[in-house]
Amino acid sequence: MGTLEEYLKCPCRPFAPGKRAAELMKAYWEARARGEKEGFVPLFVPAESERFTESFEWEEYIPLEKYRKEMLEKPVADGKAWLEKEAAEAREWAEQYGDANEDPGPMEGGENSDEFIGILSFENPRRSIPLFLAEIPVKNPWEVFAWIPFGGWNSCPAPEEHMAVAKYWYEKYGAVPAVMTEDVLEFSVPAPVKRKDALTLAWEQNTYCSDIVAQGCESVGILADSLTKSTTWFFWWD
Repeated sequence: MGTLEEYLKCPCRPFAPGKRAAELMKAYWEARARGEKEGFVPLFVPAESERFTESFEWEEYIPLEKYRKEMLEKPVADGKAWLEKEAAEAREWAEQYGDANEDPGPMEGGENSDEFIGILSFENPRRSIPLFLAEIPVKNPWEVFAWIPFGGWNSCPAPEEHMAVAKYWYEKYGAVPAVMTEDVLEFSVPAPVKRKDALTLAWEQNTYCSDIVAQGCESVGILADSLTKSTTWFFWWD
């Protein structure tokens, strides 16, 4: 198995563990500004994660270079249509087993988020894990999933599904993938979502990653309220 830098094949700025979130956010936004000029998308990835590195060998019979070429060349699917299909299938399953509940709950009680949390240590949430800030050499933000084969396990969408949803959210909200770890994905958005759009987006995010509600904020209404206050979006697949 190769090293993460060998698989990424792009400049990677290392960050030792123990950095504060504010310092890392500053580095990220400086890289975003430079990336827009130089043609790359900055992405925080874990520097010391064997499991993350192993994700590059998810298909031993498809060389990584071939995977990237094919993913970048084929048309990106309709992310909105994919979310609608997944939501319909989830409703059908819930109705079949008597577990249907389409009440989002009050749109209140949400927390604001303007810093990435997937880069922080569980042991010391004020400090970071070892990181690389990778300069992914793709033109469009959603194409980071063509460079890194993230997903396709448990209930986490497959890479091409991530691409479709990320493209849809980028075009509608300006959302850009910014953090990718073993099981966490975070997006940066230029501004909080308008209240009139928040509930629709919250249902989409619940479809994309139900763990953020079921094992997180506990209601779609609370998630919607958070989206009206936040410039980062967090997803985690158990």
